[in-house]
Amino acid sequence: MHFVSTKTILNSHGINIYRGCAHGCVYCDSRSLCYQFSHDFEDIEAKQNAPELLEEALRKKRKRSVIGTGSMGDPYVPAEKELLLTRRCLEIIDRYNFGAALLTKSDLLLRDLDILMRINNKTKAVVQITLTTADDNLCKILEPGVCPTSRRFEVLRACKEAGIPTVVWFSPLLPFINDTEENIDGIVDYCVRSGVRAIICFGIGLTLREGNREYFYAALERAALRDQRFAGLKERYQKTYGFSYVVSSPKERQLMARLDRLCKENNIMLGTESVFKWMEEFPDADPMQPELF
Repeated sequence: MHFVSTKTILNSHGINIYRGCAHGCVYCDSRSLCYQFSHDFEDIEAKQNAPELLEEALRKKRKRSVIGTGSMGDPYVPAEKELLLTRRCLEIIDRYNFGAALLTKSDLLLRDLDILMRINNKTKAVVQITLTTADDNLCKILEPGVCPTSRRFEVLRACKEAGIPTVVWFSPLLPFINDTEENIDGIVDYCVRSGVRAIICFGIGLTLREGNREYFYAALERAALRDQRFAGLKERYQKTYGFSYVVSSPKERQLMARLDRLCKENNIMLGTESVFKWMEEFPDADPMQPELF
């Protein structure tokens, strides 16, 4: 990890306190060369002045909104336990009466439930968790540096008990690996039992472009050495998809139909733009001054 002082922190999509990640997820699109990382992806960049910049930006902002974080780096990287940059930013969001929407795979989020509850009681807080497989053993291969799916389910349940709405990122589902009806059913079951409000799904598949494609194929080769399910998968991907950016499952249509049916049966919102629109909606309220004292 290394530290930087940046000039700005807030953009139209929210904030990124950390850049890079140590989760080691085999499919991560953020590794793509187009994002122009000037450092190793695992050498996480921490924006040490993020809280001060955020406070300055929110103080000047005339219209309150939901502040998102987690798009280019998990807000709960392991070092956050000591650095408290995400927690300090949430405290500022709370103080200035804005909303918060966090995307993470980490159970460290539970540490900050107290602030998220305060934000949600006044405006709006949304917790987003990625679930890709209902199989914890497979999860350890696909996402080796993060807590397993069963633990993320416990995080979702804790949010439900705290009254905080949750969204599951149902992405990516990898062709020939976890693109199965059993996996669809297992993840939706987790969502139903934890009271998830919505599911974001971009289709059954993943994206591969220069940078993350090479990492993904190397990960498949490593996995094949210890798990027979991965034997020959790299070659199968190369033969089936070549250098395609969008890598869709051959079973995408039937699996999306199954996911759509299960969501309707369990009153779970399913989509992309519609879910993003709901998350970004700021509750109507009279303007409030920051709680400075």
